[in-house]
Amino acid sequence: MIKKLLVILIVVVLLTGCGKKEIKENLLGIDYDVKSNEAKLDNYDTENPVVAMYIKKYGSIVIELYPDIAPNTVNNFISLVKEGFYDENTMHRLVPGFVLQGGDPSGNGTGGPDYTIKGEFTNNGFENNLKHEEKVVSMARSQDNDSAGSQFFIVLKEAPNLDGDYAAFGKVIDGWDNVLNIVDNEKIANQETGQLRTNLRIKKALVDLKSYEYKEVEKIQ
Repeated sequence: MIKKLLVILIVVVLLTGCGKKEIKENLLGIDYDVKSNEAKLDNYDTENPVVAMYIKKYGSIVIELYPDIAPNTVNNFISLVKEGFYDENTMHRLVPGFVLQGGDPSGNGTGGPDYTIKGEFTNNGFENNLKHEEKVVSMARSQDNDSAGSQFFIVLKEAPNLDGDYAAFGKVIDGWDNVLNIVDNEKIANQETGQLRTNLRIKKALVDLKSYEYKEVEKIQ
């Protein structure tokens, strides 16, 4: 009886292992093998600028930016993409049901460019009505309202507690399955902070300005 039970258990384990889905990079047909960080992303019919990020092992995440909602935040994001700041950068933080965060070259939540920008959100004296709903992209910051630099987060589920306190500036319009695959498959080292056991790599970022006239970033030194 015991031998039969062991055989059944082994078969169940084997069948369970066979059912595991293999992760494959899905670049959504976007060609990242270009010299600059500007490209034509013609599959996305919008007058707003569009950014595509290639997350190693998973694939493309495509973000539409909203300069009419947070103009300087968008200009900053575009500027960083254009200068290659996000190339070989990291996605370092995951809180399932809340956010996926990246854009920190140090990979631990403390890094950024050598400047900050004013927080374009309501409780900092700037009208921003973009709600932190699923797929919305917003800027991470410290307790200082004007401390955002390069770190951003993708909202995984509606988070009204963030409304008015963080500069939402875009939304994922393609590659959401790649985001969900990250949530389902990546391991978290610190449950309190969401630090990933192994940081993901942003291999390259591209921007298509569409019809948007990009402006110089207003920085806080």
